[in-house]
Amino acid sequence: MPEVRWERLTAPELRAFAERGAVVVVPVASLEQHGPHLPVWTDSFIGHSVAVRAAELCADLPAVVLPPMWLGLSEHHFPFGGTISLDYATFAGVLRCIVKSLLADGFARVMLFNSHGGNIEPLAVSARELAHEFGIPVLTATAPQLAAKEIAAALTAQPGMQHACEAETSLWLHLDPTQVRQERIAESFAEGQPAGGGAVTRFRSFAERAPGTGVRGDARAATAAKGATMFEAMAAALAAELRNPANWSAVDAVWRRGRAVEAR
Repeated sequence: MPEVRWERLTAPELRAFAERGAVVVVPVASLEQHGPHLPVWTDSFIGHSVAVRAAELCADLPAVVLPPMWLGLSEHHFPFGGTISLDYATFAGVLRCIVKSLLADGFARVMLFNSHGGNIEPLAVSARELAHEFGIPVLTATAPQLAAKEIAAALTAQPGMQHACEAETSLWLHLDPTQVRQERIAESFAEGQPAGGGAVTRFRSFAERAPGTGVRGDARAATAAKGATMFEAMAAALAAELRNPANWSAVDAVWRRGRAVEAR
């Protein structure tokens, strides 16, 4: 299997990737509490692992994967401790510097691959603004949304991936079971009904959304077999998006002076 991890490649090897028009996958995640049984590294580890597998599946494209951006918007997890967060301005600024660096390195196709729920809306705005500023396709996708049907079919205790739940615990059990505090799984499930919901959006901390345990869902139903199914489904779905030529069409320079009156 060819090497696709940026940090394991040399500068000349990365220049060769750029010359071949490689897609760069930037895993964007977090460092935050994941209940009493999973490491705070969960989102970063899972997202990076899926991205590497996807790049391997389409190595002929080619694709290369940066180390995970382990700081996301995670302030809602502070009540449980173990969490480090950026604010939006800093988050957007870091992403801008990464994309600007990739341009300097000769790359022009970027996938911001997300594995943390709190990053979804901020990444959508950032990807849009970066495409306008730099004139290159900057995509964003969130891991469980790419394979929602396959994930739902694999689970037995909840309808989809939540937080420190059946799904994320299963992924850890598949990828590295030594990191799961399995003696704590019995207490790792949602207590009561989360606050909020419906059409109205406002900030709520995880003390409100997942009181008591910091878990959304039910980790007690997790298995390594479920994790393997979900992992391969997400990797295959990401690989398909990386291969899709429609994703990499030229960006319309809508902010260009006179764009509205140009001949069509």
